[in-house]
Amino acid sequence: MSISPEIEKRLTLLQEKYNAMGQDMTSYLDGLLHADFLTYWDYIHLDTLLSLQSPKTPFPDEEIFIMYHQITELYFKLTLHECKQIAGAENLTAEFFTTRLKRINRYFEALTHSFEIMVDGMEKEQFLQFRMSLLPASGFQSGQYRLIEIYATDFINLVIVDQRAALGNASVEEQFEHIYWKFGATELSTGKQTLTLKQFEKKYAKTFIQLGKDVANTNFNALLQQFKYQGESTKALEDELRQLDVNVNVNWPLCHYKSAVRYLNRDPEDIKATGGTNWQKYLPPRFQRRIFYPSLWNAEQLENWGKAWVEKVISEL
Repeated sequence: MSISPEIEKRLTLLQEKYNAMGQDMTSYLDGLLHADFLTYWDYIHLDTLLSLQSPKTPFPDEEIFIMYHQITELYFKLTLHECKQIAGAENLTAEFFTTRLKRINRYFEALTHSFEIMVDGMEKEQFLQFRMSLLPASGFQSGQYRLIEIYATDFINLVIVDQRAALGNASVEEQFEHIYWKFGATELSTGKQTLTLKQFEKKYAKTFIQLGKDVANTNFNALLQQFKYQGESTKALEDELRQLDVNVNVNWPLCHYKSAVRYLNRDPEDIKATGGTNWQKYLPPRFQRRIFYPSLWNAEQLENWGKAWVEKVISEL
């Protein structure tokens, strides 16, 4: 059987490729000859993926809870994949930056729109029973979410609001001691650090601090200021950054707030979250005033950050 010109051309290119690497092309062809065809289930490790749900109780809805959180972490990994490309790009362009931000916004919008699975998708009675077997674990302990925040803005913007002015020139280590989420992981009765927070810091604190240092000049807010300083057009970029600010700092925490109100709000006393976190103060955006891109919002928007969204959610409950 004769070899077609197309195959002959590709064999020549392969020969050139392997010669350049000092490799024997014949050996690679032998490997290809004996290899099995790739299957969908092997490529995405489907059997392994479907085996990663290990409920702690017999309540059926616990599997929903586990799978949705796993899906969330995969979306966070997709987001970090884009963050690393932006922060690590050589000769970054506004177009590349904007395109990757659009992807990140899609990921968060997909998560926000799908959160009804958590709000309406589980029986309250089941949730209130199986949740007690999860102590002291909490969604608060998502390290990937904190990494996204660090990539998104200057570290000072993650400091609790009443300490930002005083710590503006402080080191990342000092700012980390006043990072906003620490004050949401306190015991409601004593104000002491929860075990949830202690576990979280033990695992991730060094990683967070190091990333804060590494992206001091390449986080999204710093990069925005660099483009503006260079006089480049940033309108499309600013639109995506504003949307990211709303997606991460308003819509996403409000999804959790809505879920917490449904499952944890009980007269006359609210039920504690699994990690003992103070969700009533931690989740509403208007309390945290966490804003990635302050320069992109006017004074009224900054002053009333998240207020209208919170009021709308509460009115719908």
